[in-house]
Amino acid sequence: MTVTWEEAGWERLAAGVGRCRLPGWDCTVGLVVGGGSALMIDAGSSVAEGARLRTAAQALAGRRVTHLALTHAHFDHVFGASVFAGATVLVAGGLSEVFEGGGEELRADAVRNGLDPRAAENAADILVCPREYVWGPTVLDMDGGPEVQLLATRGHTAHDLAVLVPGSPPVVFCGDLVEESGEPQAGPDAVPAHWPAALDRLLSLGGEDALYVPGHGAVVDAGFVRAQRDALATRFGVS
Repeated sequence: MTVTWEEAGWERLAAGVGRCRLPGWDCTVGLVVGGGSALMIDAGSSVAEGARLRTAAQALAGRRVTHLALTHAHFDHVFGASVFAGATVLVAGGLSEVFEGGGEELRADAVRNGLDPRAAENAADILVCPREYVWGPTVLDMDGGPEVQLLATRGHTAHDLAVLVPGSPPVVFCGDLVEESGEPQAGPDAVPAHWPAALDRLLSLGGEDALYVPGHGAVVDAGFVRAQRDALATRFGVS
């Protein structure tokens, strides 16, 4: 790496793994560096923010981002994705209509939530088209790096994607299936009946010693995820 995580304003979580909390919507993005690859997890809320993240990731990894995993299709996580030219973009299976439909729904949601209308229109106009859809548990080839595992599930949306980076400690990027800085948000695209089970799967994937990275807020442990799982089950009346 040409700069340290601290110099770049990122939080180091494990060897070759870090994350950054973004201003505005307090989204988290992650970076995994290993072998000949660099995996970015989520891309920020605008093209300009994505460009800043790309520059930081290249400085940290010493190479361009080769893979980009998007945890779900909400504007604050995907609108910066178009700047990662050449990266293999991975999303949960079932999202083709969102990414190939022109991005109008995402643009409208971004404006409703306070993104500058011109920035929202620009991002929607050049919305990235994923190269790979993840339908089941998948191991990502990191060209000699860690055997990163991708898990497609549902809860916060109908098509969520979690990312496990094995190591000491393991790190699980949860997207908005887990939130720390506020109550988990359940919009019209949420699947509440499946949310607690999705968190059970994350806990099974990462284990008791993992670091769990929420879509918004501070890094948490398995106990926090388990408590949030139980709170969601009570909130939605499911087991």
